[in-house]
Amino acid sequence: MQNEYQQRRARLMEKLGSGTAIFHSAPTAIMHNDVEYTFRQDSDFFYLTGFDEPDAVAVLAPHHEEHRYILFVRAKDWEQEVWTGYRLGVEAAKEALGADVVYPIAELDEKLPQYLEKADRLFYRLGRNRAFDDRILRHWQHLLQTYNKRGTGPIALEDPRFIMGALRQAKSEAELDLTRRAIAIAAEAHIQAMEQARPGCYEYEIEAELAHVFRRQGAMGPAYPSIVASGPNACILHYVDNNRQMQDQDLLLIDAGCAYGYYNSDITRTFPINGCFTAEQKALYELVLAAQKAAIAEVKPGNPYDQMHKTAVRVLTAGLVDLGLLAGSLDELIEGEKYKPFYMHRTGHWLGLDVHDAGIYRQGETWQTFQPGYITTVEPGLYIGPETQPAEGQPDIPDRWRGIGIRIEDDVLVTATGHEVLSAAVPKEVTDLER
Repeated sequence: MQNEYQQRRARLMEKLGSGTAIFHSAPTAIMHNDVEYTFRQDSDFFYLTGFDEPDAVAVLAPHHEEHRYILFVRAKDWEQEVWTGYRLGVEAAKEALGADVVYPIAELDEKLPQYLEKADRLFYRLGRNRAFDDRILRHWQHLLQTYNKRGTGPIALEDPRFIMGALRQAKSEAELDLTRRAIAIAAEAHIQAMEQARPGCYEYEIEAELAHVFRRQGAMGPAYPSIVASGPNACILHYVDNNRQMQDQDLLLIDAGCAYGYYNSDITRTFPINGCFTAEQKALYELVLAAQKAAIAEVKPGNPYDQMHKTAVRVLTAGLVDLGLLAGSLDELIEGEKYKPFYMHRTGHWLGLDVHDAGIYRQGETWQTFQPGYITTVEPGLYIGPETQPAEGQPDIPDRWRGIGIRIEDDVLVTATGHEVLSAAVPKEVTDLER
């Protein structure tokens, strides 16, 4: 993979020109008192380095005569390592990570100025670590104050996330391999969960089954807190309590994915836990499935990103009219967003190193277009909770529809000629879900 990381750095340095970019590792996070959460590296930092230790800084200085890729890492310290784990260390990091030079992190303030003083811009993302922000700003302010004496130094501070987002959007073959594995593991977990779910089970039992498959198959763990939402809980978009006992005639909505090699999957399925949809559940499920299939068909090179959402909204709104849950002209219902009490979120998001991955969706009124190598989720849904109120001027909601929440989500790769549904192994047809 070192060749992969090298190519990524080279592409970024082409964009930097005579600027210098600084990337800081993710901070350690405290769960409670002195107990830390499992460390998870900052995605941009990992994308460029492949290094997953904390307390590290990567500097890219394409204009520097000797060092273009500089790393600052923790020095070896056996007394600390015996408590918190082995460190790569300064000496080993140079060869293992392909840096031109590696310094101890303790020498950052001493060594950093030489990589900034001839740069015309400083690329650094503010807002994620206040203490480190202040440290970098002090260096920048010092260079600004002494600019008149030297005539060189960064006079502008620029956020690199927008350059990084564009670089990260189109996935390489190496990235696709990791993503495919993350999706395959999640697919196995979903299928296993479908087989285990029964009336009387608790949601957390199914969550445990998902986590078991993730780790057994070598994943880092869940990509996000797994949603295992039965009955009316499926109408809560980010439900994570997972503590209800499932009842006969419940639908179970599972929104779960895993991380493998830092790349993520994100899959949702909704199915009847007793093996048979009620008439109302089936009507809404078939409507969501039709909307999802129509939206997936819009995922192809050159199509604007929002086209799949518009398509899903149109199919869902028309279907809700047919079911008597909305009334009026289709175009007017869509323009007035009368569907929103039942469908209040967007139809997808980019997927990659982050579950909601880097990359823009629109610039002003212009939507990003799909390009080969992009991965998006496609996830329409309908949610009619116990307290859902219809939009103004719309019909009352009969009780037989209440407590039904449905979402169907797949991970879709844009190919040169169209798309590939990477998560197609997880059943979603009514005939496959009923037993």
